Amino acid sequence: MRVVVTGGAGYIGSVVTDQLVRAGHDVTVIDDLSTGHADSLPSSVTLHRMAVGGIAEVLGRGEAVDAVMHFAGKIAAGESVRKPGLYWQSNVVESIELLAAVREARVPRLIFSSSAAVYGNPTHTPITEDAATAPTSPYGWTKLAIDAAIGHECRASDLGAVSLRYFNVAGASRSSDGRPLGERHNPETHLIPLAFEVVAGQRGQLELFGDDYPSPDGTCVRDYIHVEDLARAHLLALEHTHPGEHQVYNLGNGQGHSNREVIEAVQTVTGTKVNVSVAPRREGDPAILVASSERAETQLGWTRQKPDLPAIVADAWEFYGRSS
Repeated sequence: MRVVVTGGAGYIGSVVTDQLVRAGHDVTVIDDLSTGHADSLPSSVTLHRMAVGGIAEVLGRGEAVDAVMHFAGKIAAGESVRKPGLYWQSNVVESIELLAAVREARVPRLIFSSSAAVYGNPTHTPITEDAATAPTSPYGWTKLAIDAAIGHECRASDLGAVSLRYFNVAGASRSSDGRPLGERHNPETHLIPLAFEVVAGQRGQLELFGDDYPSPDGTCVRDYIHVEDLARAHLLALEHTHPGEHQVYNLGNGQGHSNREVIEAVQTVTGTKVNVSVAPRREGDPAILVASSERAETQLGWTRQKPDLPAIVADAWEFYGRSS
């Protein structure tokens, strides 16, 4: 297929792009490189350095596009609480423009990077796709809004779309030509790479946001999925879109790990103690998020090949050593 990937030079987008190229797809990436990295892309990929709003220009060049994968957007729940307007502009307004461009170009398939943040504080775990949606942050609300917009677009046209609701993505990959692919956020907000910064002496201590949550050790519980496993689900989703239908799938490991358990895994992998301080809860953080991915397993034929937390941390640590 000819696939256009927005945000394809970012952490998850670059791993998906690499897997698309390995599978023989013709890939074009749209990325303004505000958070992405051009050196994460294979040489065979065409890169248009532009914001998502430029997609109409790319799709209107006369060559039929078989699918759009939409990763571009803001991702930090805490920042979204402080800067909600930025998130509604980046995640919602620009995504609505993308939907209009997809319709105008008659692109038949759309895969959207959604989030477990749409569920908020769940009443039951593991969380299924039928669970109530009640986001606790503007970030979560923006993802839910676009899920809804995509659903309406599918019902009004022949678009076949899939929203993939990620739980906590971690780990790293290596491209077909040997390039390391992993997290390079600036500033970093994710727990595992932040812990690595403490191990490497680049950060004095790791802040734990809250130790009074309803979990065994009082810290937040999250479901960590390896980025390679997550990426493979996107390729499967390409093959399972249906005209006029919007499908939603959760992607996670189905088991939760507390923040302190993650820190213990980092200490085991690195052989170094992580200095920790406890800070107040961060607004917008649900207590427990653990996925049920049974629907993706059954309908997409998706399986996890790297489910173990220590292996996820070890891959991330190897990448960190190469990139720092």
